[in-house]
Amino acid sequence: MYENKTEDLPVKAVLVCVDTGEFDSEISIAELSELAKTANAEPVAEVIQKRPTFDSAVCMGMGRLEELKEEIEILEAELVIFDHELTGVQVRNIENILNVRVIDRTTLILDIFAQRARTKEGKLQVELAQQKYRLPRLIGLGTSLSRLGGGIGTRGPGETKLETDRRHIRRRIEYLEDELGQLKKQRNFSRSRRKKDGVLCAAIVGYTNVGKSTLLNALTDAGVLAENKLFATLDITSRAIELPDGRSVMLIDTVGLIRRLPHNLVEAFKSTLEEAANADIILNVQDLSSPECAEQAKVTEKLLSELGCDGIPKINVMNKSDKALDPDILFEDDNTVIISAKHYSGFDRLLECIMKNLPETARRMKLMIPYENTAFIAKIRQQGKVFSEEYTETGTLIDSLVDVKLIKEAENYII
Repeated sequence: MYENKTEDLPVKAVLVCVDTGEFDSEISIAELSELAKTANAEPVAEVIQKRPTFDSAVCMGMGRLEELKEEIEILEAELVIFDHELTGVQVRNIENILNVRVIDRTTLILDIFAQRARTKEGKLQVELAQQKYRLPRLIGLGTSLSRLGGGIGTRGPGETKLETDRRHIRRRIEYLEDELGQLKKQRNFSRSRRKKDGVLCAAIVGYTNVGKSTLLNALTDAGVLAENKLFATLDITSRAIELPDGRSVMLIDTVGLIRRLPHNLVEAFKSTLEEAANADIILNVQDLSSPECAEQAKVTEKLLSELGCDGIPKINVMNKSDKALDPDILFEDDNTVIISAKHYSGFDRLLECIMKNLPETARRMKLMIPYENTAFIAKIRQQGKVFSEEYTETGTLIDSLVDVKLIKEAENYII
């Protein structure tokens, strides 16, 4: 059988894609290659086979699988990664033929997520997705599992290994869902508290590795891990910034998106992604240096729509302008900003754009408040902010951020 090598050394991997015309196999396998590198694998070969449908037993054609076995021996590969979800039976059958470890795209992404999760919530979400993915595949994963059936010869004391494993996984799933439910209640409480306190929120969303964490770090010195790898950060980070009009906005970084993101992962990370659905504005970060920029934007838009974000103001933040493939097509409008988070360029316009697209909750105003109405300054202080005040012969001159509920009254004192 196959051996497991030291985890610190890159594992030689062969990437396999069966092209049934459902998606662009060239683009997909290129993305699989990036995922493999992120998981510390070294892709040594890529195999694409065109077929009308998947083979129910081994996914690809048997003849091509035999050829693949020879290639694996020559390349001394230790791992085969399929660009599709495989059943437990398919994994077992392919491993028996190739005599190396076989995983699929979903297992690879789950492995990366498991490496990247740092917070308690992140770890629980990843494990929940892993357990839900593993449960229906138990029957095919390994010959050591005992028989399971009904009738004469199958009854007796104790349970089969398979049923014991299933029962354990189901219990674990229930426990994880309960724990995440408690954390979701805390998150919902925090959201409602922010709403009550009038805290504005901007969710940073986008495809994985487009520079979301780099942008957050550049704007706020958040110190979030930012690497040129897919899914470098999974856990939510939030930091406050001040807009030109004096209002504060909470920037919230969210998990990166990817084509064909496994359903179990979307479900597990839904509470994290829901930050976007509850935001006052969404910053959709896109990578101008990627030839797939437009396609990646569509993936993000589709998921945002599924999360119920259609009515929320969005700003397209076109990042990596320093590496743009075609500078001539760059343009800006009221909802599009071109920046380079790495080089700190375009930030002034980004903040202006956020300010203009946010619903008006407060307005910066210069007011002259007569001394007999000084109590109004206390109201402004309580619900907004006073940046400076100067005492004059006729009253107090203030530069202030006035809450929307007080704007009508404040207009009587505008200079």
